Amino acid sequence: MFMIPRIAPLLCVLTLLAFAGLARAGEGDPGQIVAHQFDAFRVDDLDRAYSYASPMIQRYYGSAEGFGLMVERSYPMVRDPGKVRMLDLREEGGRILQRVEILDSKGTLYLLDYEMIEGDDGWKINGVQFVAAPPLAT
Repeated sequence: MFMIPRIAPLLCVLTLLAFAGLARAGEGDPGQIVAHQFDAFRVDDLDRAYSYASPMIQRYYGSAEGFGLMVERSYPMVRDPGKVRMLDLREEGGRILQRVEILDSKGTLYLLDYEMIEGDDGWKINGVQFVAAPPLAT
């Protein structure tokens, strides 16, 4: 009975911290950040698309225009995506990877792994690589 008054404030603080963590994860988890970048590309908002890139990527390309040009040349299915589906989020070799499936307007299916890093301002995209398609069963 005497323990309840001492434990109650601690439980309140722990509950608030848990909800704050869930709110942050729900608003900016890696898959959502990738989806937001696709949304930005769909409406040609290069500044917003660039804002989801990590500081390293931003320094390398120097501007939203330079970044957009690279994506257009190297990843046209990202720059002008058709149907996009977030697949698994996993840790591999110390890296956080978000797998993404893209079906472009021509019906070609692509799998990409987005490397994600978490900084003070949330998750950012630190690179993208193509995933080789699995062999077809015969």
